[in-house]
Amino acid sequence: MWIITVYSKENTTLFEFDTEEEARDTFEKIKGNKVLSEIIYFNDPCVTEITV
Repeated sequence: MWIITVYSKENTTLFEFDTEEEARDTFEKIKGNKVLSEIIYFNDPCVTEITV
């Protein structure tokens, strides 16, 4: 999951995306103070260890 956090004087807004490509495309279009973060959950298949 990818999150864009946009900061302004009045509030903070979060936008959630499923893919990195979608998040990066949107990130480029947003003006102002912003942060792009990747959220990794420990139960995601990409980070769980498989023992055979």
